[in-house]
Amino acid sequence: GKHFFHLPTLSTTPTTMPSPRSLLLPLLATSASAFLAAPGLSRPSAAVPRVSINQPLQMALNYNDPAVAEEFSKVQGMEYDDVVTELAQSGVRAPATMGDMEVKLMLVELRMMGSSASNKQKKRPDKFSSKFEEALWTKPVFAAMYEDLKAKGDHNSMNVVAEYLNEGADAKARYYSSYGALIDQAEAALNAKPEVTSPKVKFSGFPSNMGETGLQMTLQALGEVVEFSCAESDDFPVLVGEVTFADIESAKKAIDQYDGMDMGMGEKLQMMSV
Repeated sequence: GKHFFHLPTLSTTPTTMPSPRSLLLPLLATSASAFLAAPGLSRPSAAVPRVSINQPLQMALNYNDPAVAEEFSKVQGMEYDDVVTELAQSGVRAPATMGDMEVKLMLVELRMMGSSASNKQKKRPDKFSSKFEEALWTKPVFAAMYEDLKAKGDHNSMNVVAEYLNEGADAKARYYSSYGALIDQAEAALNAKPEVTSPKVKFSGFPSNMGETGLQMTLQALGEVVEFSCAESDDFPVLVGEVTFADIESAKKAIDQYDGMDMGMGEKLQMMSV
């Protein structure tokens, strides 16, 4: 008998190629598990501060959002190494198996997270995770210097400064031959006294056994006190609080006399104009 075989009919309809954006969105949804926040980074050729992100990025950006699309267009023109360096600066390690577009999408996500966080009021942490973080909160002149480096996009200098804060003499020995001027500038910024423009001073580090009354009397010896409040720290047996003097000169005297003094309580006295 005759046998008939039916061949599948080939469609003559032109195939519609997916748009680049439609290809990128599935990649965003699936690449979150491809990397982890680095709890501690191995040091590349440029110094990288040991900071970390506590959870993976979620990769759930809407690329129809004009702000996201604008950020993506900025990142798209960057070199691969520059993208990886910026990720590492924020504590995110891009696996070596990741391609150019994947690491760029990761950076877009990271930048948008940072932009969202910056729109919220930043709160000083109860406990600092590193000396670098502490300096950003307690040394306004240094913080201004670091923000200037960030605005210039000088990631190498940012990394060196962060390592110098966290590792001190060891980092200085490694980098001083190439970054001597930068490290000197950082040291000067750390030791600089910011201009006192207010009679209100925030303080931390006075021994708790002084008591509220004893500390208030100590500060009144420098000038008339208008307002005063303090409480014991949860981390050290020290007093933290604020004092408002009757004039700026008295506030200056208090800062000059006590800021940076070592009372042997686990941290130096901090007196900062607010």
